[in-house]
Amino acid sequence: MKIVVLAGGLCSERNVSIVSGTKVYDALKEKGHSVVLLDVFMGYEEENCDIDRLFEENYSFAKDVKVGELVPDLEQVKALRKDKSDCFLGQNVVEICRKADITFLALHGGVGENGQLQATFDILGIKYTGANYLGSAIAMNKGLTKSVLRQNKISTPMGEIFTPDDIRTGEIKRWCCYPCVVKPCSGGSSVGVSIVEDKADFEKAVNEAFLWEKEILVEQYVKGRELSVGVIDNKALPIIEIIPESGFYDYVNKYQAGKTRDVCPADLEEYTTKLIQSEAERAFKALHLQGYARLDFLLDDDGCPYCLEANTLPGMTPTSLLPQEAQVIGIDFGTLCEKIIEVSLKKYE
Repeated sequence: MKIVVLAGGLCSERNVSIVSGTKVYDALKEKGHSVVLLDVFMGYEEENCDIDRLFEENYSFAKDVKVGELVPDLEQVKALRKDKSDCFLGQNVVEICRKADITFLALHGGVGENGQLQATFDILGIKYTGANYLGSAIAMNKGLTKSVLRQNKISTPMGEIFTPDDIRTGEIKRWCCYPCVVKPCSGGSSVGVSIVEDKADFEKAVNEAFLWEKEILVEQYVKGRELSVGVIDNKALPIIEIIPESGFYDYVNKYQAGKTRDVCPADLEEYTTKLIQSEAERAFKALHLQGYARLDFLLDDDGCPYCLEANTLPGMTPTSLLPQEAQVIGIDFGTLCEKIIEVSLKKYE
C-alpha cells in the first residue's frame, strides 16, 4: 500500500507526535509498504514535488526528535516554515495524501485530533485512520465526553466546565469540592493538569490551565489505581496499569523512560477486568468512536472504575500503552499498525 504517516503539527504534543509517527513509519516500511512521513504543518517545501518519487524513496522529514521534559516552543516551530503561512496544512500535504491509499494519523491533540482535520479530509476524499470527525470532536472535549458518559450511565468523576468569564463573574468560586483535578478541557499528555489539595492552591492551578486553553475542566479527585484499556474494532484489549515513580501520570512520567512501571495485564480480579473492559467498549460506542482508541480509568479502593476520557489517536511512542497491550495478545508493533489501517478502512465500506 501507499501510506502517508502524518505527524508534528502545532500543539503541545508536537514532539510526542513526531516520535509516534517515526515509529509507525519505520514499522510500515519494514512491512513492505511505500511510506511517506510528513509534518502536517511544515509539509513538503522543496520546489519540485515529485509525489511518486517520494513514495518510491520512502521519504521522511524527521530527524532525531525525542520527547523532552519541556513542551516544545510553538512560536519557534512557526518561524521555521518557509512560506510563513499560518495555514495548518503545510505545502503539498493535501496533494501527497490524495495519492496515498490511506493516511495514518500519528497526530496528537489540537486540530489533528479534534475532528477538524478529519472533516477536512472527508471533504477532500482522503482516507485516514481512527475515528471520524464526530467521534474525534466529542472525545477531544473532556466536558462533552463526561456528559455523554453520564447519559449512558458510565461512571465518571463529577466535574464542571469553566471559562475566563466564570472568573470575572466569580462563578468559579462556587467550586468547593477538594481535593480536585484542574485540567485544560481539550488538552492531552496531561499538559496543564494539576491536582489541587485545597482552596489555597486552586487559583494557581486554574491560571495554569488557562495558559493552555480558554475552557477548563474541574473535576472530583478520585484516589485509585491508574488503568488504561485500548479498544480495536469495538473489542477491548488487555488492561494496563500505570504506576508512576512519583506523583501522577503527567507529561514527564508519560514520556521519560523509567519514570513509570507499566503492568499488563493489570493484576485485577477477573470480575473487575471484565467490568472495565465492558465499560471501555460501551464508552467507545457511546462516544461514536471508530477503528481504535484508548480509554483511561481510575479504580478506587472500593473497586469502582471511573472512566476519565478517551484518546482517539493513542500514542505510538516506545513508552506508549496501546502497543504494550497489543503485545500481550501476540500482536507486534508492525502488525498493530497494519491492524489499525485494516479496521479504519471499514468506515469507507
